[in-house]
This record gives sequence, structure tokens and C-alpha cells, in this order.
Amino acid sequence: MEFKLEVVAVPVTDVDRAKAFYDSLGWRFDADFTVDEDLRVVQFTPPGSGASIMIGKGITAGAPGSLQGLYLIVDDIIAAREDIAARGIEISEVWHDAKGIWHHEGEKDRVPGPDPERKTYASYASFTDPDGNGWFLQEITTRLPGRI
Repeated sequence: MEFKLEVVAVPVTDVDRAKAFYDSLGWRFDADFTVDEDLRVVQFTPPGSGASIMIGKGITAGAPGSLQGLYLIVDDIIAAREDIAARGIEISEVWHDAKGIWHHEGEKDRVPGPDPERKTYASYASFTDPDGNGWFLQEITTRLPGRI
């Protein structure tokens, strides 16, 4: 039996503002359905992703901006960061963790620049949507065994 992550509901305050933000990232716009005044569903899919995000009204009880730790996997952290910055999105500089395994909560032990050896899983950049939902770019060039 396979279980595939299909969609993540991202809590937002203003659906149209969030829609414009995710559209500006260059993500594929999938749908915008208004069922009634209490339910609106907007869906986007990042390029190359098998999973999508949903923003809207009446789709999650989560507080706007409360979703943290969303990862977008890229094979070139510098090019991906430049692409997002060129779209007018505020994004951190590329960084890696001082301990080299995984980054800490917040900005603790962040070292500027990509991992010096460009080890897979070790370089990051981060940005937030207008509500503060937190996204990471993570450079992965070789997957751990068993990962697709």
C-alpha cells in the first residue's frame, strides 16, 4: 500500500493576497473554487512537485502563519534562491548549519553560504509567505537510500 502526500493546507488571512504571492513564485495554479461564503479552495503546485498546497477560507483551523518547516527540495540552492529573489520575494541568503547535520530552530548556528563541501542535505535558504508561514529551500543532490 502506498501513501502519498497530496496536499498541505496552508492557513492564510487574505486568500487573494496569498494567491498573488504563490502565483508570483511561478507555481502552477491548479484551482480556485468558491463553494459558498464560508468555503473557498485555491490550490498551487510547486514546479516538479507531486504534492500541492491549498490556501483558502474554511479549509483549516490553523492560525494564519502557524505552518512552519515546509521544505522545497532543489538541486542547486544558489540558482533556486536567485530565482525566488528575482521574483521580488524576500528570501534569506544561503546558509548551512554549524553542526552540519540539520539546522536548528530559528537562526541558531546558521553559517553564511552553502555547505563548504556542498554536501547533499546541508545547504538552505528560507522565506515566508505574507502571513509568516515558513518555507525552506534545501539542496539535495544525492538522496539517502530508499528515498525517491
